Amino acid sequence: MTAPAQLPGLGALRQTGQLFQLSATTVRDTFRRPFQVRELIEQFWFVASVTILPAALVSIPFGAVIALQVGSLAQQLGAQSFTGGASVLAVIQQASPLIVALLIAGAGGAAICADLGSRKIREELDAMAVMGVSPIQRLVVPRVLATMLVAVLLNGLVSVVGTLGGYFFNVIMQHGTPGAYLSSFSALAQLPDLYVSEFKALVFGFIAGIVAAYRGLNPRGGPKGVGDAVNQSVVITFLLLFLVNVVITGIYLQIVPQKGA
Repeated sequence: MTAPAQLPGLGALRQTGQLFQLSATTVRDTFRRPFQVRELIEQFWFVASVTILPAALVSIPFGAVIALQVGSLAQQLGAQSFTGGASVLAVIQQASPLIVALLIAGAGGAAICADLGSRKIREELDAMAVMGVSPIQRLVVPRVLATMLVAVLLNGLVSVVGTLGGYFFNVIMQHGTPGAYLSSFSALAQLPDLYVSEFKALVFGFIAGIVAAYRGLNPRGGPKGVGDAVNQSVVITFLLLFLVNVVITGIYLQIVPQKGA
């Protein structure tokens, strides 16, 4: 007897449901005791150590490119005095959270997925479940919290470095006025812009951690399957980050009134 044909997209729908289930279980187990403080500190230090330097180095050209492009466009429109506000807002609201999340997903998330995947194929997670220890509470929760904390803290660093890089390139290379750069930023920017940036970083860190954990907990085909799971986790995280970024940005612009020039 032949197996019944599977409906197109049913597998993807099932995996999406499992991902949401893992997310809900992780949030629930975060408030359960005992809390793995030592594991959280170790994972926090690991994720931070592999992302701090690349994030700082990447944020400089990002801020420079945004400042140069916005400055060039502002010169064509005769609004060079608004270069500072426009470029800094672009760095803080959009570039900084995405840079942080992409680096965490590509470095820390890949390592988390590989670690959990190797434990899975060695049946360590099954052994933990037999002994009454929840793998999600013991392993997943500290890793997800670590990616969230690193993302929030690293977002501030990237915002500062990107802003300084944009200021340098606008003032030095495009001969902008330092006073106009700073005054336009204070005229257009507001505190909720920083809040939404940190909120994005928090959500993006959660997505990077939970997707890496999900793919690490569900590898297929032995060691080769672990490598495939790592690649899939990075790709899936990238797609989700850009989708969620559009949603959060749209809601923010509808709720928070923007300052006029």
